[in-house]
Amino acid sequence: MAVARRRLSVGLGLAGLACALLGGCLLLLGPLIVRQQVIKNVRIDPSSISFQMWKDIPVPFYLSVHFFEVLNPKQVLRGEKPVLSQRGPYVYREYRVKTNITFHDNDTVSYLEYRQLFFQPHLSNGTEDEYIVVPNIMLMGAAVMVEKLPDLLKLLLSGALASLKQEAFMNRTVGEIMWGYEDPLIDAINMIVPGLLPFKGKFGLFMDFNNSDSGLFTVNTGMNNISQVHMVDSWNGLKKVDYWRSSQCNMINGTAGEMWPPFMSPTSLQFYSPDACRSMTLVYEESGQFQGVPTFRFVAPKTLFANGTDYPPNEGFCPCMQSGIQNVSTCRLNAPMFISHPHFYNADPSLVDAVEGLHPSKEQHGLFLDVHPMTGIPMNCSIKLQLNLYIKHVSGIIQTGQIKPVVLPLLWFAESGSIEGSVLKQFYTNLVLLPSVLEYLQYILLGLSVPLLVSAALLMARRKEHKVTESLRLKGPLEVIPNPCAQAESPSSAPSPDVS
Repeated sequence: MAVARRRLSVGLGLAGLACALLGGCLLLLGPLIVRQQVIKNVRIDPSSISFQMWKDIPVPFYLSVHFFEVLNPKQVLRGEKPVLSQRGPYVYREYRVKTNITFHDNDTVSYLEYRQLFFQPHLSNGTEDEYIVVPNIMLMGAAVMVEKLPDLLKLLLSGALASLKQEAFMNRTVGEIMWGYEDPLIDAINMIVPGLLPFKGKFGLFMDFNNSDSGLFTVNTGMNNISQVHMVDSWNGLKKVDYWRSSQCNMINGTAGEMWPPFMSPTSLQFYSPDACRSMTLVYEESGQFQGVPTFRFVAPKTLFANGTDYPPNEGFCPCMQSGIQNVSTCRLNAPMFISHPHFYNADPSLVDAVEGLHPSKEQHGLFLDVHPMTGIPMNCSIKLQLNLYIKHVSGIIQTGQIKPVVLPLLWFAESGSIEGSVLKQFYTNLVLLPSVLEYLQYILLGLSVPLLVSAALLMARRKEHKVTESLRLKGPLEVIPNPCAQAESPSSAPSPDVS
């Protein structure tokens, strides 16, 4: 019995000690192990888990396009306020594939990313064959572009427009506006004002967006410095662009907009957008979860498209108009084009008031990125932008009528995607579930070690107490030693003799 108790106390003590040591090791080494695994698998390396995801994005991306139809074109020509009606969405499945992947000795990699778009009738509210009344973008854009040229040239252009039966507004199909239409106006403009339009024959707003690449990106692989992974080293061989009027605005900052360095802090993130011709900074809004995966949500600050008066760092993007729109004419063939948030969300209220039919709201028109902070991989995103055309009456161009100056929305689009299916399951298992199990296991082991060690200590204490008790029992009862003083009574204490 004593041997069994001894073995039990020793076993409990060893088990408690083992739990304490293992829990302590996990507490100290667990985060380091997880960190090393993240570093190993998020850098751009053919052996990493995320490389194939980076090379051929498995996330289903969709491009949703909403057009603004002008309901009162004749009244607009007379100087009245445009009345708009939103049409769509017209939804396209977007496929992205990286090609020409070339690794360099300085821990960078270059690539071209091709985009292909396929119309999705079942997700769309309408077809590409539907007709929509929109501004004649070529005519109205060219009118503003030649406004300061000699009157004779403007009269020649106006005559050419009349002979071609060109008007300020046109009625064309969604497919034509998106992917292009043959327009003799292009050749006529180039004949009268050589070099004004650096293309021939065909024009479409998204003509260069499909079956094309977004330029040659060279980004950091993160092999030697994980904090630099995905950061853009150059775009088309450039360290900075030359579209804008300040060095700060011309800087190419952040990543290419697909992934970010791991171990993010809740502050901000940056990316370079070739479509917007600039770098953009999004700011942290809140922490949340996407399908059980912890995320940081980043949104556009109000200063993103603010003018130089309201936000001096944006002075380089000017000439500016109201806050909330950005002039992109310098990177869009000098056409009077502006980008903004859809429905002029977060813009000067005068832009919304200048037309009828806009209803800006954060829920529908605010862009966001939900990023897993440990890996820097986006879990859910929706990037939304609006394309606008500045139109007005131009003296000498009779087709412009009496149009009052207005920044007229043409369309807005959203590029949206989220991780799902087997990719999401693998991501959740490897980067959320397993680290969580390790974290809980370390506390369970440390928690178990306490009662095990206490139980072992109590058993050992009881065993010692039992040994002492057993030892006393074997010696027998204690003998009482007589007191010799009690046996020898003093004479004075003896009883007196009876004298009677």
